[in-house]
Amino acid sequence: MGQAWGFGKHGGPEVQELFDRPDPVPGPGEVLIRVQVAGVNPMDYQVRAGLVTGLDGGRPFPRVLGMDAAGVVLALGADVEGLEVGDAVFGFALTGGGTYAETTVLSAPHTARIPAGLSALVAATLPVAGTSAVDALDTLDAPAGATILVNGVGGGVGLAVARLAAARGLRVVGTGSTAKREAAEAAGVRFVDYTAGDVVAAARALVPDGFDGIIDLVGGDSLRTVAPLAREARTVIAVNDMSVAELGGRFVARRLDRENLERAARLAVDGVLAPAITAVHPLADAPAALAAVENGHPTGKVVITVS
Repeated sequence: MGQAWGFGKHGGPEVQELFDRPDPVPGPGEVLIRVQVAGVNPMDYQVRAGLVTGLDGGRPFPRVLGMDAAGVVLALGADVEGLEVGDAVFGFALTGGGTYAETTVLSAPHTARIPAGLSALVAATLPVAGTSAVDALDTLDAPAGATILVNGVGGGVGLAVARLAAARGLRVVGTGSTAKREAAEAAGVRFVDYTAGDVVAAARALVPDGFDGIIDLVGGDSLRTVAPLAREARTVIAVNDMSVAELGGRFVARRLDRENLERAARLAVDGVLAPAITAVHPLADAPAALAAVENGHPTGKVVITVS
């Protein structure tokens, strides 16, 4: 028996609840873990609100919040390969298990061992934010020396993109609110404050000939505002807005498998993918952690420590 934060129906923060539940039983292709750290992502409140279908695994209410976590394997379901009981792992709860919980099930093909030298705290930030950053830059595939714009640079994915881009020899300009300037500039970003005036004019002043690529982490009207800054429309890569295709751009090609998790972990061990963890909440305070992401647009990553 353990505790979990979840929701009894779709809706806003008012539907969230803390409840007791027996330890889940891992099904085929799943591993049961004792959660040490859970990552907090915008997808969490979108799933709670019923805006994202197909991520609940057909599980009944109440459903548990959260998509990524790090912890220790307690049991294996059938047909699990490459993992053992007692392994320290990190990965995705893609079959609806949720991660804001003392125990949960992860999808084994989307779970990897935590390598030596990597903490559970950092590992828990990699499944969603870390691999998103890697995949966005791989999708763009800009050569060393290129100049890119990261739209929404101050969040967990944006700062990861900036650091990875610098390691690949790219020059980075990033947009964000005033509060994000310090963290962005510490990551080597030439910063454009979108609250200070015309963001397009400010970006053009820095790069008059246009950008070799844009990685957009905001979507909507903001994406449409900055998209014309790219020299070629196909170099506009969106991480969360599929309508980018209407602009001639591309949606990020996501890879959620174990191999990509292991790649992100190696980059983290090497210090190339160093997530900016700016808020750590205990499980009892999980609603505040999610509210910070849903309402506050925090700098860097927010995580929940469980055990």
